[in-house]
Formats: sequence, C-alpha cells, structure tokens
Amino acid sequence: MKVAIASDHAGFELKEKIKIFFSNKIQIFDLGTNSNDSVDYPDFAFELSKEIANKKFDFGVLICGSGIGMSIVANKINGIRAAVCTNTELAKLSRLHNNANILCIGARFTTFEEAKNMIEIFLNTTFEEGRHTRRVEKIHSLTNC
Repeated sequence: MKVAIASDHAGFELKEKIKIFFSNKIQIFDLGTNSNDSVDYPDFAFELSKEIANKKFDFGVLICGSGIGMSIVANKINGIRAAVCTNTELAKLSRLHNNANILCIGARFTTFEEAKNMIEIFLNTTFEEGRHTRRVEKIHSLTNC
C-alpha cells in the first residue's frame, strides 16, 4: 500500500510524528510542507489530491489546523472523496460507506494517538460496497456538471 501525506505549517509537527510511526508499516510518501514556516494549504491539498486521482498512491492523508480547508480543496478534484474525521468511528465509516480515499485531520484538535488510530482504521477498512456503491457513484456523476 502506498500512502501520500501532506500538511501545511499547522499540521507539520503531527505529519512528522505520523511519518516516523508508520515508516516501518507502510510506504508513506511526504509531499510537503517541510517546516513550520507559513504556507498556503490549498497548494499541498491540490498536489496530493491530483496524485491520488491519478492513482499514483492508494490513499492520502492531509493535515492542517482544522482539516476543513484541506478537505474543501481535495474534494474539488474529480475522483476524490476526502473526509474530515475527528475520531476512529468516523474514519471507519468514511471508508465503509463513502469509500473515502483521503483522510483529513485537524492538527489543532487531534492528538498524535488519535491521529495514529484514525489512520490505521482508515487504511485497514474496506469499502462495504452494496447500496453504498450506487451512492458513491452518484457523487461523481452529479458533480461533473
């Protein structure tokens, strides 16, 4: 499994801890930022989302202060289903019911332990399919106007 991760300055420290924790478990590719210096989150969300949409990576993790800005940008890209999650149950449901391919985390509201657990569940939960497949397909057909 290949996972891309990116953050803005607010998510940088959490991103670095996550990279270290997962380094021996999965292939994780850091798409920036590389410091606490102020940057614009849309740049990083857009680049990571394009890579996921183009299937260069299986999943993505985006981290900013709240997770909201990253998710707004990511969901502008066709084929992306980015979910802001604040707990493990939401991370699980985002995969089970929505086939989310990007997990967005708010570094100002999430501890490392919570983030680590959400990522593990997100990456290890399989899309339930069935009635959810039709709904997920509608997301992209309705938004291709």
